[in-house]
Amino acid sequence: MVDVSIVIPCLNEAQSLEHCISNARTALFAIHARYDLEGEIIIADNGSDDGSQAIARASGARVVDVPKRGYGAALIGGFSDAKGRYLVMGDADGSYNFLDCVPMIGQLQAGADLCMGSRFAGGIKPGAMPWKNRYIGNPLLTAILNLFFRSGIEDAHCGIRALTADAFKQLQLNSDGMEFASEMVVKASLKRLRIAEVPATLRPDLRDRPPHLRPWRDGWRHLRYMVMLSPTWTFGVPAALGMGIGALVLVAALISHLVGTGQSSPFGTSWIIVAGFSITCGHFAALMAIALPICREISARCHNAATCPGSMATTESMATICRAQRATARALPAAHSRFSSAPRRSQCSTAIIIRRRDRTITCVAR
Repeated sequence: MVDVSIVIPCLNEAQSLEHCISNARTALFAIHARYDLEGEIIIADNGSDDGSQAIARASGARVVDVPKRGYGAALIGGFSDAKGRYLVMGDADGSYNFLDCVPMIGQLQAGADLCMGSRFAGGIKPGAMPWKNRYIGNPLLTAILNLFFRSGIEDAHCGIRALTADAFKQLQLNSDGMEFASEMVVKASLKRLRIAEVPATLRPDLRDRPPHLRPWRDGWRHLRYMVMLSPTWTFGVPAALGMGIGALVLVAALISHLVGTGQSSPFGTSWIIVAGFSITCGHFAALMAIALPICREISARCHNAATCPGSMATTESMATICRAQRATARALPAAHSRFSSAPRRSQCSTAIIIRRRDRTITCVAR
């Protein structure tokens, strides 16, 4: 039985992959010694053409081919195919020490749903992270994430972390790119999952080529994703500012008009028009801030109802019901003719609608 699945996304990492698999296996030995849990190593390959798949299989890892490109897509594919109840993710460039995931498993066993690594608490080796990422990008994005979603974590973009399989199903992750790291924390915070954090070390990677990460592009994708999922800060705060400033201008214009001494008011017609426009925009933004959480809740409930095993019947059982309904409908005219000298066409119509996640099948028997 597999308890822990270490998932490593891979795209042309032949130079460092063997080292990472060996390090992950050492971590599994430590997990077994401390918690008596069995584990597996999964390489979520994103279409490597440098022989990474062969290296992974030769090193004893299980390879899961993920055709859809992207950091998030690879991890989602690996997690979906994992057998363990505890899922660990870490990069394939040798920059993370998988032994740091051992205490993460302990946090999950203690009741946490998601355990993050903190490179700022564990230490960043010289040359492991560019200065703009270390002192600007990561602190700024982490601060915005904590402000928007009250996550209370120190390092929102650490590449080594662990979560339970149940939490992975609840989060319904779908980001393909690097913003996957933010999506996991944002949705965990929105769903009130328990988030823990342990120190993690970051070392210079083992590759001789540039990393897949593009700081400005991926930083923008992180920021855009957080803004999209925070209607309070995207619409609510601007709505309050817009309506507040507009109301102040209108009140000031009214007071100036009432107590005027014949001099022209500093708040003329143009100011009043701008104030009205500001209040109108703020009103619409407030409506959006109220509507978006309601729509998100309705969407989540619909998704849960559609994917609940108890609410869906199998295709085979539905097909059996359809056949029975057709047989019953065909028998009705014959039964009717026995008691009527002038048989009439039966108006009985029975419909069964099978709703599945990917399509809707309607079976009508007349």
